[in-house]
Amino acid sequence: MKIVVFLIAFLAVHPLGAQEVIPLWTGPPPFSKPHSLQESTVESWGVLCAKNVTVPTLMVYPAQGVNSGHAVVILPGGGYELESIVHEGRTIAESLSSRGIVAGVLKYRLPLPEASDQPHLLPLADARQAIHLLKSSADKFGIHPSKVGILGFSAGGHLAATVSVLTSENADENPDFSALIYPVTTMGDENQKWLEESLFHRAMTDPEKEQYALVGRVSSRTPPAFLVHAYDDRVVPIQESIAYAGAMRAADRNVEAHFFARGGHGFGPGRPEDGTSQWLGLLADWIKRQ
Repeated sequence: MKIVVFLIAFLAVHPLGAQEVIPLWTGPPPFSKPHSLQESTVESWGVLCAKNVTVPTLMVYPAQGVNSGHAVVILPGGGYELESIVHEGRTIAESLSSRGIVAGVLKYRLPLPEASDQPHLLPLADARQAIHLLKSSADKFGIHPSKVGILGFSAGGHLAATVSVLTSENADENPDFSALIYPVTTMGDENQKWLEESLFHRAMTDPEKEQYALVGRVSSRTPPAFLVHAYDDRVVPIQESIAYAGAMRAADRNVEAHFFARGGHGFGPGRPEDGTSQWLGLLADWIKRQ
């Protein structure tokens, strides 16, 4: 018993694979302006979420055991209004880290008009910078700079898809693979309304509507994709993932999709009772094949 107690105490003080929090930008973040917003933690859908995020950070979980050489930037969901930083962030990173994959949870700037005159550019700039940071830190974390992907949930899935199809001129800002978990990928009337209210905070222009019809932007340059969705999702219909998978197939791109009969929306790491808990293991295996 004394040995067990000592081991627990030791691990509490010296956690295995302890994570590192890295500031995303060395100077003032791009597209930001002075504001008085204060970040806070709130509960939504029964999980803890970050609100009013204006200082972006990347929390990196080193690979445990045999390092596969892969890394992934994780984008929690929350409708571009909150970030499910634990349920769709740290819990996911811990799981992937335990499977030999370096995982970085990105606390990206929320598109708040109080903090920027171009709020829709904040999450995109942060996601690209996070990819760049991991690629430039390849030696430090034992990863290959051409094996850095992006993983997003719901609105974070929309952001991950955006980063994947709207290619940056800087190659180091582009993901080498993507995992889209119950993502938004199309530009229907309902999605346009959501983006105008929560991302742009204004009416979108016609070129922006075309640009953010992400499925239509899939091309031969789009990185391999792994998709997860539930048929009974009443928040983001499964057709969003089906459409993206179809576009990937039409472009002759590597795509794998897993659709569950039940799970609803926001199941995060998943649940044994509906089978959604299988997806993280399937994803880890898929990533190692990239």
